[in-house]
Amino acid sequence: MTRSNVAANAFEVVIGLEVHVHLKTESKMFCSCAVCYGESPNTRTCPTCLALPGALPVMNAHAVELAVRAGLALGCEVRERSVMARKNYFYPDLPKGYQISQYDQPLNARGFLEISVEDEGVWTTKKVGITRIHLEEDAGKSIHEDGVAGADVSHMDLNRSGVPLIEIVSEPDLRSAKEAGAYLRALHDVICYIGVSDADMEKGQFRCDANVSLRLLEKAGSDEFGTRTEIKNLNSFRFVEEAIQAEVKRQKKILEQGGAIVQATLAFDRHAKQTRVLRIKENAHDYRYFPDPDLLPVAVDTMQIARIRAALPELPTQKRERFQTQYGLSEYDARLLTASRELADFFEAATKEHGKAKSVANWILRDLLKLLKQHETDLVNLALSAATFARLIQLVEAGKITPKSAQEILPELAMRGGEPETLVAARGLEVVQDTGVLESAAAEVIAANPDAKERYLAGEEKVLNFLMGQVMKRTQGKASPAQVREFLIQKFKE
Repeated sequence: MTRSNVAANAFEVVIGLEVHVHLKTESKMFCSCAVCYGESPNTRTCPTCLALPGALPVMNAHAVELAVRAGLALGCEVRERSVMARKNYFYPDLPKGYQISQYDQPLNARGFLEISVEDEGVWTTKKVGITRIHLEEDAGKSIHEDGVAGADVSHMDLNRSGVPLIEIVSEPDLRSAKEAGAYLRALHDVICYIGVSDADMEKGQFRCDANVSLRLLEKAGSDEFGTRTEIKNLNSFRFVEEAIQAEVKRQKKILEQGGAIVQATLAFDRHAKQTRVLRIKENAHDYRYFPDPDLLPVAVDTMQIARIRAALPELPTQKRERFQTQYGLSEYDARLLTASRELADFFEAATKEHGKAKSVANWILRDLLKLLKQHETDLVNLALSAATFARLIQLVEAGKITPKSAQEILPELAMRGGEPETLVAARGLEVVQDTGVLESAAAEVIAANPDAKERYLAGEEKVLNFLMGQVMKRTQGKASPAQVREFLIQKFKE
């Protein structure tokens, strides 16, 4: 096709994602070394990790069970027999000269994940196919830095070598960076909900490689794809979206100028917002896969699969739908409250104590999430129980403290613990019940604003709100807003 013809046509973006997830095991995939993060380099290794002569791998049974759990949660067919293979390539972070993985006989195949994508306030759902979920071991970690006299120096930390993981390979069903971000967030939610991994992206427990290609819009829906490139090691949702956007822009420019895309492995420069070629991309045959002779096939019987399936918790989409039906929440509120299993469980426990789901949801979404963001922490790190949170809301609704007072003591309850009733008494935050004090404060505020009565009676409602604020200020926020309003209106009628 000529340059002018290419430029005259629009392109469809085609994206497939490969997500690497560290499994939540105590030991590595093929040895007894502990899985730890943040340890001194090369302190969690053994002859098997280091590929010393005579060291043989032994399969981690718990890793297999976690991989089955992930497969079932994502609608995969779990195979009763799968094979570990050697993926051969030479790189400093791979002591053996090969990685133990799975190739043509993976543990899980043909699954799906339903995602929701928001566009200008409208949510649409889409089912994304999952080609396979296979077991493998992680490689070591290369650390690059400037050495003496500006020379480049690379160090190798093999603590991560042999850590068990699953690779979740999607079908090329994604059509935009936004869809890719939605897929990753939904996948992250599922993985965390079922306890397969902590999926901490900063620790490298949840990493993504993005395959991106373009094809002419007229070929959309066909089996014909453009030449793809692979962007490696993206470790945040934002970086994935930005990297895909940058690569789409790069490929469009090449095609519109009459050039051809070369299959390659890329890195993303998050500062320049650009992708750059690392090496010409290998194909599967370049890795010379063959069954690992040191490992027997992985066998999972039907009874084991049934047991794991029965133990699966409620998944995020199921919980979101139930929250809307059972508690009468909006789709938006239900989506926020099910963002993590811990938050969803906290909401349900607080609602059980309090009795009114909507009230609990409002306090969580308005105040508790704001507090978590301010302190850059997670719910599990708080000293606040769901029962304590519910009692704090009840104090407000019983008229014993004002919402402002509750918001004042919430951070202390969250960070240090304690009982809301005790804190309220210690700080003297009980609502002012003395009608004489309220009446006096209302009279003083009206006297200081002599035209307020006439303006209110003329229909200027905001005058009342201003005066209420002044009375609340005089009572140090301890007066009931409803009582203050009632007193002011009564004064205007006199």
